[in-house]
Amino acid sequence: MRYPLFLSDFDGTLVRPDGTVSEENIRAIARYRAAGGVFAVCTGRGLTSIVPRLKELGITDGLVVAYQGATVADVATGKLLKDDGFSGEDALKAVRLLEQDGRHVHVYTVDRLYCNVDDEPLKMYERICRVKAEIVRDMPISEYVERKGLRVVKALAMVEKEDRRPLMDWLIPRLGEGFYVTCSADFLVEVMPAGQTKAAAVDFLCGYYGIPREKCAAIGDQLNDLPMIERAGGRFAVANADNALKDRARVVAAVEENGVAQALAIAMGEEL
Repeated sequence: MRYPLFLSDFDGTLVRPDGTVSEENIRAIARYRAAGGVFAVCTGRGLTSIVPRLKELGITDGLVVAYQGATVADVATGKLLKDDGFSGEDALKAVRLLEQDGRHVHVYTVDRLYCNVDDEPLKMYERICRVKAEIVRDMPISEYVERKGLRVVKALAMVEKEDRRPLMDWLIPRLGEGFYVTCSADFLVEVMPAGQTKAAAVDFLCGYYGIPREKCAAIGDQLNDLPMIERAGGRFAVANADNALKDRARVVAAVEENGVAQALAIAMGEEL
């Protein structure tokens, strides 16, 4: 097998805009795994959001990567093999900056989501991710984080598409080197601790399975997937991906046209 380890992003890469995964992709994953390949989903979602979706793909064992690489868990048992997040001070710094100007903010612990508004964008997010947020109504969400002593894994702001890049550019110099600012969708700006990227997930899984990085393949569509793509030996981007990924990877079919299945066939040595 050309690439015995294959990491796939979920939203925009494996799952279609309507929230479904094609039967062709599901069959391709099963075929790859039956041939001895290790397939792992690597997502910005939390565990409570992604693990139920894996079962729909027929994946009931192995590892899953959540929160951009900060969290790695055993699918069958739920055991955490990697459990990183912000220090208390850094969490407050990130959340205080994100909540300025009345922004819509999400704060994540390893198993919960908190939000400072209850609006239509949140309802859309909850439908997509199949999670329910706890709404913080009576104080700034940063104050809630501090009072409750929450161990924050990730924080983000929901924004209009045209505001995404300006907010990233505003945050990066104010946060500094201890933070990683990225996006997993056109309407999300996400903040993680420095080093908690999908590239770290490549390193972790390669070490765990004893597979060299050059024998690991990865596929994605958004800027948060770029570190993973650049770290892997086999680099794939779906046709609907951000240009930054398509410039650095082999472009396969779009998510609607089963790009993951196409990349898996190449990973198995079936050059198309």
